[in-house]
Amino acid sequence: MCWGCLDRMVGERVKKWKWNRIPVILLMMLITARLLVPAGPAGAALGSPAERLELTAAAIAADAPPAPEKRVRPETTAAPEESAPWGPVAESEAVEDTYFSDVVFLGDSRTEGFSLYSGLKEGTYLYGVGATVESVFTKKAWDTPNGKIPLLDALAAMECGKVYLMLGVNELGWSKVETFYDQYARVIDRIREDHPEAEIILQSILPVSAKQDAKGSYVNNRRIAAYNEAICALAAEKECPLVDVAEAFTGEDGCLPPNLSFEGVHLNPAGCRIWLDYLRTHSVRDAE
Repeated sequence: MCWGCLDRMVGERVKKWKWNRIPVILLMMLITARLLVPAGPAGAALGSPAERLELTAAAIAADAPPAPEKRVRPETTAAPEESAPWGPVAESEAVEDTYFSDVVFLGDSRTEGFSLYSGLKEGTYLYGVGATVESVFTKKAWDTPNGKIPLLDALAAMECGKVYLMLGVNELGWSKVETFYDQYARVIDRIREDHPEAEIILQSILPVSAKQDAKGSYVNNRRIAAYNEAICALAAEKECPLVDVAEAFTGEDGCLPPNLSFEGVHLNPAGCRIWLDYLRTHSVRDAE
């Protein structure tokens, strides 16, 4: 019932009834009912991305930021009968491991786990625990003979033909998906400046286990899905291949199977081998 209808109803009843027949307590209840009904949930203000504030499950459900709109440049849109040279990479015959000889895998602690447990002997790994699309520019996380340097500075000094990126899980607590999107775009632009001939390949963020998802922290599958939508849109805008490794780890419940992880977030050796098999069967062919 709308408030105007309620007001008119109360007014009509007051006119028809005698005041001495209406209990005072009823009048007070009618007046205060309108004042006490909440006006709706207020949005929670969050700090800067660097703070990575933890969100409760209720806050996420009430204020989950929308995924950015996909922005594909019209002049580069593929014809309907052709497949675009960017976007999700289709499954194909498995490549030999030599395919990865010119690859640099750049990412966070999940990439570190991949380097330790996948069994892949080819390629180069650049990673930092807690790495984000922001910190790769400035945080001195990679050891060199001359001291630690940021991951993107280390990448700039390397030779490579392909760069596989796995970033995003440490950014899930950021207040806006758009902030992640814009900062990730900067990472791609920087790599293209340093390696204009290299293929930059985005990887979707892996899900977490049901146990981790139920904790109510910002590291949950609902947020991961929103960030993966952003990565998909970014792949289209920046014309980057997207290897959707998350699909290999998403069970029927939408979560990472517990037998593939140490603690619900990081893959164990069995999980890392599945990751490698997925990369083998979703390779990015060199442009002709």
